[in-house]
Amino acid sequence: QVQLVESGGGVVQAGGSLRLPCAASGRTLSSYAMAWFRQSPGKDREFVAHVSRSGGSTYYADSVKGRFTISRDNAKNTVALQMNVLKPEDTAVYYCSAGTAYPTYQYWGQGTQVTVSS
Repeated sequence: QVQLVESGGGVVQAGGSLRLPCAASGRTLSSYAMAWFRQSPGKDREFVAHVSRSGGSTYYADSVKGRFTISRDNAKNTVALQMNVLKPEDTAVYYCSAGTAYPTYQYWGQGTQVTVSS
């Protein structure tokens, strides 16, 4: 089992950037595919980005492609989401997740709030 803790959320103006780290403990992160999801008030949780166990493959939601980058450092047991050119519609709670393979993720963090002001 793995425990995930997100950080780095906050309030940023539109056009700005944020980086969300996710730290893992319990098991080595290299055993898992990793992903970020987000959920806005009144909406379902939606997929944002995925990275394979080795870091060699990444997938992105169309809404963030070209603006967000997911990365991982298996030696440090961390995964991160770099978010650039943020828009008000990116406002959400962002969740780090781990699983056996895309698109199935069994473990979730508590989430970190990102608010983008216009």
